[in-house]
Amino acid sequence: MVLTNDVYLPNDEELTVPEVNLSGPALRAGAFHLGKACEAENNEFMLCRQELDDPRACIAEGKAVTNCALEFFRKVKKSCAQEFTQYANCLDKSSGDLRFEYCRKTQGVYDKCVLDNLHIERPDYGYFTRAKVHATDRPAPPKQEKTVYPDAIPKLPEDYPRPEAKYGSRFHWLN
Repeated sequence: MVLTNDVYLPNDEELTVPEVNLSGPALRAGAFHLGKACEAENNEFMLCRQELDDPRACIAEGKAVTNCALEFFRKVKKSCAQEFTQYANCLDKSSGDLRFEYCRKTQGVYDKCVLDNLHIERPDYGYFTRAKVHATDRPAPPKQEKTVYPDAIPKLPEDYPRPEAKYGSRFHWLN
């Protein structure tokens, strides 16, 4: 990839953040509560990525998501470590593809602990697929104007005669 000197690239200090150092089963065990606990940060990051279409502009939002995830798992470790570990181990060892269906009892114990201690209720089925409005303090990006080319071919006038197609329309179902 060729870049010019005008392109801003973040340095290593800007990109270096502490990572969520957990296994796949542990992340899967905490995924629902994590998604609900960090919903605002995740939505802000995704809105930034969607609007600006430049990952370099959303580094701060990405750091906020990672920080929220770390804080969530620290709280879980502090208050529900045993229940969380049992649930993650059940997911890991009960099936090869980490299915939830074999671990409903340990899930119930973990969900109750998180509800009692962290006051986060497990989201219902379909919660994350619903459309939601996210309010943000970040200003909307400026709208880019369409490029107008001076040598573009002008359009036909509206009253220009349009004869029927010689062999009929391709879109016969629209008639």
